[in-house]
Amino acid sequence: MTDGWDWRRPGGSPAPGGPAPGRPAQDAPGQATSPWWSDALADPWRDPYAPAAVVVPAAPAPGAGEPEPVTDPDLPTRPGLRQVVLISLVTALLAGSLGSALTYALLRGGDVPTLGAQSGQAPALAQRKPESLAGVAERVLPSVVTIRVVSLGGTSEGSGFVVSAEGHIVTNDHVVADGPGKATVVFNDGSTAAGTVVGQDPESDIAVIKVSRTGLAPVQFGDSDALAVGDPVLAVGSPLSLANTVTAGIVSALDRTMQAGEPGGPIRYYAAIQTDAAVNHGNSGGPLVDGAGRVVGVNSTIKSLVADGQEAGNIGLAFAIPINQAKRITEDIIGTGKARRTVIGAQVGGTGATGGGVRLNAVEPAGPAAAAGLRTGDVVLRLDGHPMTDPTDLVALVRKYAPGSVVTVEYRRGSSRQNASVTLAADAK
Repeated sequence: MTDGWDWRRPGGSPAPGGPAPGRPAQDAPGQATSPWWSDALADPWRDPYAPAAVVVPAAPAPGAGEPEPVTDPDLPTRPGLRQVVLISLVTALLAGSLGSALTYALLRGGDVPTLGAQSGQAPALAQRKPESLAGVAERVLPSVVTIRVVSLGGTSEGSGFVVSAEGHIVTNDHVVADGPGKATVVFNDGSTAAGTVVGQDPESDIAVIKVSRTGLAPVQFGDSDALAVGDPVLAVGSPLSLANTVTAGIVSALDRTMQAGEPGGPIRYYAAIQTDAAVNHGNSGGPLVDGAGRVVGVNSTIKSLVADGQEAGNIGLAFAIPINQAKRITEDIIGTGKARRTVIGAQVGGTGATGGGVRLNAVEPAGPAAAAGLRTGDVVLRLDGHPMTDPTDLVALVRKYAPGSVVTVEYRRGSSRQNASVTLAADAK
């Protein structure tokens, strides 16, 4: 069925006789078909005589009813400053934790258990009671000093200890023997003071130094005659320039008679306290104290296995001058500038031919031995119970006592043994 209009396509040629009713005029030749032309006119099933209308929406007025902008949630967004800071902080914390964990794991090298039992209070042995060795050292150290003496031969160093609040210090004679009578005293706290030698006794190896300083803490004296073998002792001083050194030991022996001295120098005699406390060069003149912190001796010499001229070290055989003897000599030096020497009034020679003892080569007519009935040629077997085996024994033991002391002498004259009470005296010089 045909009405003279090609309705099959938009923009088709009109049928002869003009356009169909209700259809707009055809576009001019050469013009494009309007994009708004409806495809409804090409519908083969529509009534060709029904009116057709093309609805063209009007353009919206400017500024009226503009659509609300919509953000695509899938598009990436630029983070804010707060987010940047928060992310950086979290990243740093995570990196630090990871690094610490790795370092800890590397250092441990495995799982290490907690060592030792937990204790809320220190045990009794760690509380350093006053009677402990640590407590004794704490009380004694402030009174111990280091002594340096400069001489033409160099600088010598020893130890000493304060014996009076006025500044008197006891040391060994051999510490100051080669000096000009001056010394530098170094105290426990590191302070120093100039010292002057008040007096010295080469034969007993005791010297006294005075410093111009008050308020010093003197040591407490013990009783060397009350010591027993096995008693604990401490040696305090500056061995090998190591100031404030404390070593511990016991009394190894008592009345160990000593004869010491350098070639060409004075011969020193003393009935020493033997100890196994470590004593080395520099300990000379320092105190030997008992378990109560009281000074019972003055460290003086050591035994060594090295040859003459070589450096000697500790082998556990050290000797100290008994404090009863050292204190008496110190009082003499402070009071008079020199010490009295205790004598028996006889000269000793060799040992007895048989039965031990030491022979008296000469007896002074007005001396203590003669007053007690001893004669030249008598053999002294014991002095106050101590056996005599060498001439050094008699001299050293006599020096241990104070002038005026009464001692018992057991001697042999011919084939008979006798006893005599001898009142010792001070040397006239």
